[in-house]
Amino acid sequence: MRILLTNDDGVLAPGIAAMARAVAGWIADCPEGDEREAVIVAPDRNYSGMSSAVGDVFDFPTVRYERHVIAGAEGIRAYGVEAPPALCAIIGSLGSFGMRPDLIVSGINAGANVGRSVLHSGTVGAILSGAQLGLSGLAVSVQWGEDVHYDVAAALAIEVLEDLLSAPSRTLLNLNVPNVTREHLRGVRRGRISTAEVVMAAGPAAGGEPLADKGEMPLLLGAASPGIGDVSDEDDGDDGALLVAGYASLTPIVGPHENTDSALDGVIHTALARISRHLAG
Repeated sequence: MRILLTNDDGVLAPGIAAMARAVAGWIADCPEGDEREAVIVAPDRNYSGMSSAVGDVFDFPTVRYERHVIAGAEGIRAYGVEAPPALCAIIGSLGSFGMRPDLIVSGINAGANVGRSVLHSGTVGAILSGAQLGLSGLAVSVQWGEDVHYDVAAALAIEVLEDLLSAPSRTLLNLNVPNVTREHLRGVRRGRISTAEVVMAAGPAAGGEPLADKGEMPLLLGAASPGIGDVSDEDDGDDGALLVAGYASLTPIVGPHENTDSALDGVIHTALARISRHLAG
């Protein structure tokens, strides 16, 4: 099994270092006859909130990179790339750094990626991008706190690797872990994506004042990142509620695909008819 490690917090972030050390131990424990390998291709700085953005690859057809060494995972080649996580995932998946992976592991993110934050997460965006190339992926995030227990999240992630490799191609899992020690972790459950908010703009216009032609608009973090916040309106099986209750949440996700809801057939047929009449005229 060959693993591509990436993240959105940057190649020198503590979360990816913890994940790299866990993967290094997993490689060292490789059964005789098996083959395990990993490479790190991660942004050279923080690209949080970039989702699946790749940037303007037409005006900037090259990307700079630099080799790094991660303490405790010296055997895994690590590269910091001047690119967002989705682009790191793409070029890493294509074997640009000497290895074509079977699987992408993204994280460990500093802050939970639950609720609507899944849409905006660069951690999740990396595995969504890898899926477009046929790869399965695991996004790993841990609740933010004063002392983040990345090691707990890394240990849980390692347990998922073998099952994920044997799953159908393009299988994507989003793992969120509460920021607790191992003895305080209550377990792991399948979580549903909740409706927790991520960010909302709160500018002068929101208070009834006229909006200036130029200025600054403050952003208020919602419930999903970096803290979970109030989950009183969530069901017990929602991802945010699970974390607050002390459980890790594992959620299967999918990337963009056609909406096959038959309730939309009428809308599509009407729109096609209108366009056709316009073209005929």
